[in-house]
Amino acid sequence: MEPLIQLEHVSVHYRAPSERVATFKEYAIRRLQGKIKHREFLALKDVNLTINQGEVFGLIGHNGAGKSTLLKVVSRVLLPTTGRVVIRGRVAPLLEVGAGFHPELTGHENIFLNGAILGFTRTQMENKFQSILDFSELGEFIDAPMRTYSSGMWARLGFAVATDERPDILIVDEVLAVGDEAFQRKCFARINRFREEGTTILLVAHNMELIQQMCQRAAWLHHGELKSLGEPDEVIQAYRQAQ
Repeated sequence: MEPLIQLEHVSVHYRAPSERVATFKEYAIRRLQGKIKHREFLALKDVNLTINQGEVFGLIGHNGAGKSTLLKVVSRVLLPTTGRVVIRGRVAPLLEVGAGFHPELTGHENIFLNGAILGFTRTQMENKFQSILDFSELGEFIDAPMRTYSSGMWARLGFAVATDERPDILIVDEVLAVGDEAFQRKCFARINRFREEGTTILLVAHNMELIQQMCQRAAWLHHGELKSLGEPDEVIQAYRQAQ
């Protein structure tokens, strides 16, 4: 069986101004004057990783360790600077609360917008609309602008749209940390059903108990480097000992 996710010697190189510039005009002037200095850093450093079909894989590490960058590479949101990424199947990314939504549009309108981003036609989204609404439990709020939504409501709608149809690969980046416990249980029940049906799940969480309960394997990223890979208990122990 071929793995669904393969990262081969993947690095992501960022170049950013070393000091904050308030406006584009100021940046342009300072650049023409030769006063803009950049700092360079590697968000990912020569990462090699293989994730198999039906596997629930956990990713841990402190803030800024490169976890979200790795997920963006897998989601094809970001191209690696060097290396090769092979993805087999349809990816449903839940990278952050509100990704792919427009705050001035209603929840109803954003369902169709987000569906288009995920590759669904309007007819497909019309057929899926009611089940998405039912799962999100937003009721009459679905016709209100999303700028009026709480973070939990954003997460409800994002999860409902991305998971209405079982994907080959589901990527979850701390999005379930918001919202009430009842809805979180509902989300995890759907994730478990996907796992039983063969979906590969890539999960980022700071909750170590969640990683231990749900994942077959885990990896620890530290400053862009893959420090540990293997059984969740072993990886978590290595991570905690380094703190």
